[in-house]
Amino acid sequence: MFPIIIIVLIILILFASLFTVKQQTAAILERFGKFNIIRQSGLHLKIPLIDKVAGRLSLKIQQLDVIIETKTLDDVFVKLKVSVQYKVIYDKVYDAFYKLDYPHDQITSYVFDVVRAEVPKMKLDDVFVKKDDVAIAVKSELNEAMMTYGYDIIKTLVTDIDPDAQVKEAMNRINAADREKTAAQYEGDAQRILIVERAKAEAESKRLQGKGIADQRREIARGLEESVEVLNRAGINSQEASALIVITQHYDTLQSIGSDTNSNLILLPNNPNAASSMLNDMVASFAATNQVGEAMKKTKPKKLDS
Repeated sequence: MFPIIIIVLIILILFASLFTVKQQTAAILERFGKFNIIRQSGLHLKIPLIDKVAGRLSLKIQQLDVIIETKTLDDVFVKLKVSVQYKVIYDKVYDAFYKLDYPHDQITSYVFDVVRAEVPKMKLDDVFVKKDDVAIAVKSELNEAMMTYGYDIIKTLVTDIDPDAQVKEAMNRINAADREKTAAQYEGDAQRILIVERAKAEAESKRLQGKGIADQRREIARGLEESVEVLNRAGINSQEASALIVITQHYDTLQSIGSDTNSNLILLPNNPNAASSMLNDMVASFAATNQVGEAMKKTKPKKLDS
């Protein structure tokens, strides 16, 4: 019975003597309440009832988010979220464990102090633009202070800027009005360009239309001239040929009007007898005009010889 008790005690003492430390962690060993040694990751031995693991510190990069409310230069209250990334310096685990009880509180105090010293110097718009300057100022102040306690500040980031709700609403209204103004300017420019282009197109259309009408009349005149020459060769004089062409145009017009079922235009007179009378009247008019012209030539006084 006695050997079994001894074996059990040995096993218990052995288990009490062994301890492990995780990767990226440091264990602080104390002997009778006094610092003894720092152990890194792995399996280690300690003297039972004499040595004690006083604490463990993570050597990983950690993050602390600090939310600060402060006032800007233009009297706008704003909340800033500052994220501080830090770690325990490998060679200063003793300082990190013994010199500072609550590192989070210490870091938070420094962040509050720096932010409330820097932001009141800026207007609200500048806070958004120069947030990196605020982050750099926080990192510089923290590094200088926390290095003494065995902490290294890796990075500080201003991750959120949240103005008062009424200020945000006013800013949204300003942005919306500005965008509407820009949209109206673009629409006005587009409308003006459309009007100019439409006027240019209309002017070009009128020019081409006028050119087409001129070409059409030129061709009509050429056709009439050729028609008169053909009729003259057939023994019809110029007056009769012109009258015949006019009558032909008259009937062509009637035919064109009649081909359109929706037309309600009526030419008067429009019967064959009227057309014959029109032809005779035109021939007589041309003949009378020629006679008047010949008479005027005969009665024209001759120039006196000087």
